[in-house]
Amino acid sequence: MKKLLSVLVLSMLLFNVAAQTSTDPVIFEIGGKQIYKSQFMKEFLRSIGKDPAATPTACTYEKRKALEEYVQLYVNFQAKLADAYSMGLDTSKYLLNELAVYRKDLAAPYLIDSATMMSLLREAYERNHYALHAAHILVPCQESAGPEDTLKAYNHAMELYQKALQNPDFYSIAQKEMYDQRIDNIDPLIREKATQVNPYEGDLGCFTVFDMIYAFESAVYSMKPGEIHAPVRSRYGYHIIKLFDRYPYYGKVQLAHIWVTDKDPNAQGKINSAYNQLNSGVDFATVCKNHSSDPNTAKEGGLMPELSCNQLPFEYVETIAKGLKVGEYSAPFKSRFGWHIIKLVKNETMPEFESLIPYYKSRMTRGERSTKPQHIFVEQCKGKYNFVDYTKVKTSKKKNAPYAASLDAVRAVVTDSIFSAIFNYDSNQITDMRPLFKIGDRQYNSRQFARHMYKNKTVYPICPLDIFVADRYNDFVEAMVLKYADDRLEIDNPEFGELIDEYRHGLMIFAYNDIKVWSRALKDSAGFEDFYNRMAPTHSYDDTNDAVYFWNHRARVNVVTIADSACLKPAKAQKIVNKAVAKGWSINDLEARLNEKVSKKACVAETPVAVELQVVEAGNQNLLTNNEWGKGVYTRPTEKGYQFLIVEQILQPELKSRDEARGYYLNDYQNYLEEQNNLELRKKYNVKIYQNVVDEITY
Repeated sequence: MKKLLSVLVLSMLLFNVAAQTSTDPVIFEIGGKQIYKSQFMKEFLRSIGKDPAATPTACTYEKRKALEEYVQLYVNFQAKLADAYSMGLDTSKYLLNELAVYRKDLAAPYLIDSATMMSLLREAYERNHYALHAAHILVPCQESAGPEDTLKAYNHAMELYQKALQNPDFYSIAQKEMYDQRIDNIDPLIREKATQVNPYEGDLGCFTVFDMIYAFESAVYSMKPGEIHAPVRSRYGYHIIKLFDRYPYYGKVQLAHIWVTDKDPNAQGKINSAYNQLNSGVDFATVCKNHSSDPNTAKEGGLMPELSCNQLPFEYVETIAKGLKVGEYSAPFKSRFGWHIIKLVKNETMPEFESLIPYYKSRMTRGERSTKPQHIFVEQCKGKYNFVDYTKVKTSKKKNAPYAASLDAVRAVVTDSIFSAIFNYDSNQITDMRPLFKIGDRQYNSRQFARHMYKNKTVYPICPLDIFVADRYNDFVEAMVLKYADDRLEIDNPEFGELIDEYRHGLMIFAYNDIKVWSRALKDSAGFEDFYNRMAPTHSYDDTNDAVYFWNHRARVNVVTIADSACLKPAKAQKIVNKAVAKGWSINDLEARLNEKVSKKACVAETPVAVELQVVEAGNQNLLTNNEWGKGVYTRPTEKGYQFLIVEQILQPELKSRDEARGYYLNDYQNYLEEQNNLELRKKYNVKIYQNVVDEITY
């Protein structure tokens, strides 16, 4: 038995020696937990911002000092962390809530296809270089419409598309279509007014990336000027699009303009007259004031606020795109609103792609563009985690064999109430417990699907219930696949797990320090009093490090302010002040005597006389000049009146009281508690630092 124990002890010693001399030796032991050199170096190099792959450089005193200081900080941190776990701080409600919020934000980039996201961002950037001028005809069709209604809308859209290809007047087709739609949907009593013809029906003006829904945007940016696109499906219906032009354009511009309304019979003559005056050297603001029909800007020299392309008439965008430079004005041009001359005051230029990424991401918060990277990620996860949809798996190879599972059980409990968010059901009615699908080691059945619909109920457009349930099933599948991937993030992405642990440990240490140091120092009045009594006598005025615990030379100054010389003449006030100083009056007596002498007729100040005692410290005040740092009376003028500075006493340097220096002593007490706690933890957790490993570190 003794021989066996000897062998075991020897084996352990040999193992320990091997660990210490391996390529990754143990550098610390804390509470029995071994921490390896590689783990420590990863944290250390990150703390000093050095690339771990960089070649080590020559050792210096400063580098060695930085390493040794971090060794102590790291050991203290790990010991506190061990104690925090022993106190159960990792399971506190506050920590779990904070961690959940942080994790949700941190997980978002991991739950999309990053390549697709970057492609969409690049696409947005390239499109953002241009503004487009287009018009469209919309054939309404709800996203949830049934096959019959969808086909009907599509066929009608194709008819309009063919007409648009054959008729160069796109607006006339749009006018007819919109008129027919309005006729079908309005009260006959107001039909005439509501169906008045818009000569530019369907015109969208100018727009750029993010101004339109993604499907529409993608279609129109693929077109050439003059082209008409076949019907494009969006959640609103089918769009027939005509692109008129494409202009190089970015961001917002600020313009000054001269506008002569087309209601003026001599509009063209007036704009030409304005242009001639500009060419002869007359100031733009002057010409604008005399000629412009815009009452909102004429008095301001025609200056408009900064506007994006979708806030301007397309003719303005077109004129700018032709090469108008900042400070230049255009030749007169015609729009549907009249005649114009514009002057470019300010023009944004296209930033670098990287600087626009945060803005683009903030715009990609909803719609097809925002969900595309996630949809692709979900499909990737389905393959990665062996997804099986049992509603699409047949039990037999025979033709028309039944599916292994179906949505019939859920469909049976869903009523039209689902569309108005008042849906309810009895889960016991769902007896078919066959799994609908599986992802990884999890399976989901009809009851879980119904519960998901109930928890996420909202107002929906009315559509056939079969289609609605199928759509919600797809939503349910995607949500559960995402949840599965989310739950596995720490397993599948070690760097994500490290970030979560880092934040968790930060929250734990913060809570630990609050319990052991910060709040304890504030609550432990007896301990603080004892600390103050021990430390106060050790401070020296001659030690510059102790300066914060002492008052420097101070002066007691009575500041007498006469608001206005009309209230009390300076000479009269001076006599009263001198007398007060000579006879040792109190400041209240001085103030009362001065107020007695105030001229009631000439004085309009609400407070003619004010007397205030101030105690100011040398080197930390701006009341007295160097020449005034002594007992006496000093006079100085103010805006309307004057002041007397009565220096009644110069105080010698002295130690501040506990309350006067409370903040400094409290900080020292917290540091003391921190040091004591660190010493206790090193004993409690039997901390070992293998100095030989530390000494061999180079970086």
